[in-house]
Amino acid sequence: MEVGNYSEATEFIFSGLTDRPELQVPLFGVFLLIYITSLVCNGGMILLITIDPRLHTPMYFFLRNLSFSDLCFSSVIVPEMLQNFLAKRKSISRTACVVQMYFFICFSDMGSLLLVVMAYDRYVAICNPLHYTVTMSCQLCSLMVAGMYVLALVDALIETCFIFQLSFCRSNVINHFYCDVPPMLALSSSDIRTSETVILTLVGFIVVSSVVIVLLSYVYIISSILRIRSAEGRRKAFSTCACHLIAVGMFHGSQLFMYVRPTSSYSMDTDKIASVFYSLVIPMLNPLIYSFRNKEVKGALRKAMNKLLT
Repeated sequence: MEVGNYSEATEFIFSGLTDRPELQVPLFGVFLLIYITSLVCNGGMILLITIDPRLHTPMYFFLRNLSFSDLCFSSVIVPEMLQNFLAKRKSISRTACVVQMYFFICFSDMGSLLLVVMAYDRYVAICNPLHYTVTMSCQLCSLMVAGMYVLALVDALIETCFIFQLSFCRSNVINHFYCDVPPMLALSSSDIRTSETVILTLVGFIVVSSVVIVLLSYVYIISSILRIRSAEGRRKAFSTCACHLIAVGMFHGSQLFMYVRPTSSYSMDTDKIASVFYSLVIPMLNPLIYSFRNKEVKGALRKAMNKLLT
């Protein structure tokens, strides 16, 4: 369908990150480098946690799932984005757009929910250390992760259905570089009030409840740390939480900025920049943050490298 044709769109055209031709190839190189770094770091983290028995603990079980989620999250967006930097016509079929949006929402939810259970894990480890092994059993950890996947899959299905039951017959040009919820709502020729309300409610519930649970966990964590008499003990306790707090701040900060606001305040150009950080940079940074600030991960990495070199 071309712009101005009032039949229902069977494909969409991305406006892309920029319309300046001279920037297409340099941006392709930059984002290819970011994506390769993300694949190597997240894949390496998954492999390292899998092969090193010392990392077979609940915290690293959740971290391995976070790395898997980050790897899939960026892979939903970046390959299509890279292809479009070099393509003359940045098109995507309606079916492919549905699939891309579904898995983008799913793995976005998984990242948010995993940060919640990682906060709970730190809460149990610091506030109830004597009961940690019993409380954070393998069965419970597996059930929590399975439950999060079910919740993410259901939420993604509801949101995607509410988006694609709308009509797109005025234009098929998406002012973005992937099929995201806000630009699709802005593109629709239907009354979007019901869909917007449902989607904002679901996103708001997951994001806001996740942030509240994480903050409450850290209120208890910090109060417990401050009661530790040893300065070295307090330093170690704070150090174990620092990586998680950084990851939470980056992820939920960008998420709240992008989604928990009405479309009336939606700025396409601003959100494209935020989307780059949210969907490309954060998945790359998470494994780096946990690697550089974690002695156990660095020790496991050195051991693995020594085995490879000998």
